[in-house]
Amino acid sequence: MIIKGFSIAIYSWQERYHFDQREFSWEEVFRECAEAGLNAVEFDPEPELLSLAQKYGISVSGSYMGLNLHEDVIPLEETMKPLAERLAKAGGTDLVVNADPKGGWGVALPKTEDEFKRQGEHLSRIALIGEEWGLKVSLHNHADEKHNAEGDLRSVIEYASPNVGLCVDTGWAHVAGYDPTDWIRKYPDRIDAFHLRNQFGRIPSEDLLEGDINMQKLMQALAETEYNGWLSFELLHNAESQPVRTMKEDIKRSVDYLKLLAAK
Repeated sequence: MIIKGFSIAIYSWQERYHFDQREFSWEEVFRECAEAGLNAVEFDPEPELLSLAQKYGISVSGSYMGLNLHEDVIPLEETMKPLAERLAKAGGTDLVVNADPKGGWGVALPKTEDEFKRQGEHLSRIALIGEEWGLKVSLHNHADEKHNAEGDLRSVIEYASPNVGLCVDTGWAHVAGYDPTDWIRKYPDRIDAFHLRNQFGRIPSEDLLEGDINMQKLMQALAETEYNGWLSFELLHNAESQPVRTMKEDIKRSVDYLKLLAAK
């Protein structure tokens, strides 16, 4: 398996700063990411932020945007097109899209089959935007129960064009009742990206080494399916996980662990 490198979703850091009740610092984040062994960060590469990241040898792996994909009309011209242009010009490769919950965060009403189909149609439109800039477009799974998780998966596999991929969030897949390794083996041609996190049931674990998800089995599946994208973390340090180490320490532990598994 030859990967592009190790990255992390910026949300991980935002949550950690919130947990620590500290003011967010982009410079500190980029510096600590480099010290922890990361190659990139997933963020919106506005020119000043990109320059700051590059100061520490950090590149941009991709960008993430949540949209109400189940709705009739979504503002792609105003949102997705400018982001795709910034990302491509910055050298990023992955445009990760989240299907935001119906009813809003903390509500997550069940979506209808027509709404799942509509999500697929919107994703196909976004993939065309991505193609203009040489980007891979993938749907990030965020549903925490089976109805919406299964429907979001069908949005890609059944209702979207073949150039729409999956960004497998291992933590949310587990919470919804799935083994993320099963998705890798079942849809190897659609797996374009990852948000890697381990879990103790519904509680996020502090790093990838501990938890219910068998990361050794997952890495073996990636090797067997010849995955060649980024390995991006989304470690979640919050009141539920009660971290005892710093984010930098847990990133380094996770990077070293995946390197060890990849070498087996």
